[in-house]
Amino acid sequence: MASPERKRFPGEADVAYPDPFTVAPPDVKEKKPGQLPREEIQRFFDEGYIVVRDYFTRDDLDPCREDISLMVDRLAEKLYSAGKISDLCADYGLFERLTKLEEEYQGSNILLFKFQKMPKSFQRLWTNDRLLNLMEQILGPEVAGHPVWNLRTKTPRSEAVNIPWHQDSAYMSNESYDHMIASAWIPFLDTTPENGTLQLARRGHRSGKVAVHECCAGPTWYIMLQEDNMRDTLGVDLERDIVTEPVPYGSFILFNNLIPHRSLPNVSNQVRWSVDLRWQSPHHNYGFYNIQDGVLFRSPDQPSLEPDWEKFFSVDRKEVWKKQYAKAACEGADDGQFDTRITGPWIGKWETVHHNSHTELFQQLTA
Repeated sequence: MASPERKRFPGEADVAYPDPFTVAPPDVKEKKPGQLPREEIQRFFDEGYIVVRDYFTRDDLDPCREDISLMVDRLAEKLYSAGKISDLCADYGLFERLTKLEEEYQGSNILLFKFQKMPKSFQRLWTNDRLLNLMEQILGPEVAGHPVWNLRTKTPRSEAVNIPWHQDSAYMSNESYDHMIASAWIPFLDTTPENGTLQLARRGHRSGKVAVHECCAGPTWYIMLQEDNMRDTLGVDLERDIVTEPVPYGSFILFNNLIPHRSLPNVSNQVRWSVDLRWQSPHHNYGFYNIQDGVLFRSPDQPSLEPDWEKFFSVDRKEVWKKQYAKAACEGADDGQFDTRITGPWIGKWETVHHNSHTELFQQLTA
């Protein structure tokens, strides 16, 4: 008897788009501040990522650290006022305090991830002139910010922040599969294998394919890419192509949306703070599922362009998803403000092989 045909899920696509990810644009005639040598840009398109070393100054990054501290402080006050914790843990610094809050109230790291708002320091980093000059080398003269950004709250020994192998495109709508989204993973401390730096599968983008993913990893809302799929669909040599990249403070990893990557577990005693920022061409502004559009940062036709932050921040993609189904999302969860469940449209793209509170919430909302 023939075996039944496997069910296809919405994220699966038979087409491949290698050219946008493997063919570098023509070299710029005159280098601008912050732009990289041609061989580094070529390596980005050949390998799928590069480590850009010693790029930022402390003046670029230290204000972000200060704003993260304020975020943690606001979370502590909120938990304390609601009687969720008995100690504000105010004597602990940036790299320890969230861990102590997590010990007092499990899921504190998820709450900070879930309800974060982008502070001014992050806006300045995202639109840093030198960084936008670099993006011109990859995307062309017009550059927009992609709406998906995240402050990563990677506390030690927490399964909730262990992100498995995946391609970023697997989180996005299928319409985005054919264009480049350039991502910068910027840590706010020296990252190592011990505190959870990134691993990448170099050249795993060259087929131009989005492999089949599954949902969800352990107790999380993260989709996952099995290593045999990385090998069989994307051509990754699992012994030679997996690279661990420590990143010093002031450096960052620049990668595309097809390169498989993951973060290692944080087995140190410090919180590994980092931010994901993303850019794309405004000509491919598919945004995030019709929930939120990108924001234009640079256009040669508008030399005095200022980002329309008011319009961009009038939509919070996480809040829109939650409020759209507010009754189910908030039921029994203090009106949602202490609800540690996260869900979104990416869950419905792939087969759910492991159910947890996040997938159950998704099923409630989409039933």
